Amino acid sequence: MKSTSIILTLVFLTISLSAKDKPNIIILLADDLGWSDLGFQGSADIRSPHIDSLASNGIQFTDGHVSASVCSPSRAGLMTGRYQQRFGHEANSPPESAGMDLEQVTLADALKKLGYRTGLVGKWHLGNQDVYYPNQRGFDYFYGLRSGSRSYFYNPKKEDKAGNAKGIEENGKPVKFNGYLTDVFGQKAIDFIHEEDDRPFFLFHSFTAPHGPMHATEEDKALFVSIKNTKRRSYAAMIWAMDRAIGKLVNSLKASGEFENTLIWFLSDNGGATGNASINLPLAGHKGIKFEGGTRVPFFAHWPKQFKEPKKFDPMVISLDIMATSLAAAGAKVNDLKGLDGMNLIPFIQEEKSTPPHKNLYWHKLWFSAMREGPWKLIYVQDYGYALYNLEEDLGESTNLIQSEKKRSEQMIAQLNDWKDGLEKPRWDEAEVWFRTHSKTHIRIIEGE
Repeated sequence: MKSTSIILTLVFLTISLSAKDKPNIIILLADDLGWSDLGFQGSADIRSPHIDSLASNGIQFTDGHVSASVCSPSRAGLMTGRYQQRFGHEANSPPESAGMDLEQVTLADALKKLGYRTGLVGKWHLGNQDVYYPNQRGFDYFYGLRSGSRSYFYNPKKEDKAGNAKGIEENGKPVKFNGYLTDVFGQKAIDFIHEEDDRPFFLFHSFTAPHGPMHATEEDKALFVSIKNTKRRSYAAMIWAMDRAIGKLVNSLKASGEFENTLIWFLSDNGGATGNASINLPLAGHKGIKFEGGTRVPFFAHWPKQFKEPKKFDPMVISLDIMATSLAAAGAKVNDLKGLDGMNLIPFIQEEKSTPPHKNLYWHKLWFSAMREGPWKLIYVQDYGYALYNLEEDLGESTNLIQSEKKRSEQMIAQLNDWKDGLEKPRWDEAEVWFRTHSKTHIRIIEGE
């Protein structure tokens, strides 16, 4: 299989930095967060001071994407640094018996070999069975849920009933929790980073917020009474709670003297969803589809020791780059990164390389595909056809240029199909209702309805 060479390569990762020089690495992953729904993204009604502070002092990826517009495949790409379609993880929500290909090396696997202790707090969504459990996929510590979403409060009659994959567990054992789940996750993350251990740490802080159900505390909702839409008020309060947890984590790092040499990534797993009152404007579309609103997300990196000058980084980047960049930061050799689709962004950020990290980016899930080539964006809808946009002039994807740019369209279609020919067959499917629903949405946007 194509994954074999990657496994062999990463098994022999070379440790070239001493433990004290290696940065701690944190991924802060929001869930279904809208493009415009943070202060640093221009929101007028949602407050996120701690996230905004990190962003304003870090590297903001203005054209930053995830590898899928839905939860599970996006996370598979993030955790492996590879297009998840290469190993059949194309559709969302694996069936009960399935999960992320066991031959894939995760970022946690690779960092453990580089001397890191590894922890995951929050949502997994890469397989419910024990064989796919985070502790089997490179994580020393896990506190969270196996599945995709759940109540934000303890519920022994539903999510927290014995055997439910949405129940909260700690290293394989069901646990009770008190309070609001985002706050609980935040404290568990702090507990993990301050364990008595001299090794650097990797923390994957995978929030469920602001994914539905739209649960927030009354105290947090009271801060947003000016928002008349009750669903959006809850959404704002959920983001506020996530921001609060991030602020406490940052303050904890500062108190321990670890903040300067901690590489922090922040992004969402996909664009804002239709059901949580999120806003993706001025981007077209939303979670689940191939327009920019589905895959372009708030995305930044913060690492004071190395990224000394905050800036906006405009070339295309993708969540797959997080693994390659994190491994390079942790001391992996260039050859150790072979087989990854992601790029080490450090030389691009530090302007040691002047070319863009990626010439092309690709997306594909069952019935829909997309490709970026610089500012050009190609979209394919099964049983309908193609659309082409110039994002430099038309960020909202409102003017289809497929007829006026025939030569470019033909070249990009051929290139997209060549890429798709190298993918593994999907290991599971999705209900046809998703094809009908998302097909109508794609066509409606393409035709300007």
